[in-house]
Amino acid sequence: MDNQHDAKQLESKLIKIVAEKLSIEEKNVTAASRFQEDLGADSLDIVELLMEIEEEFGVNISDDESERLKTVGDAVKFITAKL
Repeated sequence: MDNQHDAKQLESKLIKIVAEKLSIEEKNVTAASRFQEDLGADSLDIVELLMEIEEEFGVNISDDESERLKTVGDAVKFITAKL
């Protein structure tokens, strides 16, 4: 399995998690979706999402790193780099 395929699978899984956590439809979540501005996540939602990402993908996200994760695509790149 190549990295591009892995990233696509990871993106699909992350979109499912984001949609579930924010109670929105998966079709409304894309790699370009900004967590707060586009998806309506508040600060508590962001914390819960980060915790879910850490648990689901086995990565640690520092406070500094979390500040840079603005979109679903940012999170995919971050997770891919950590795995």
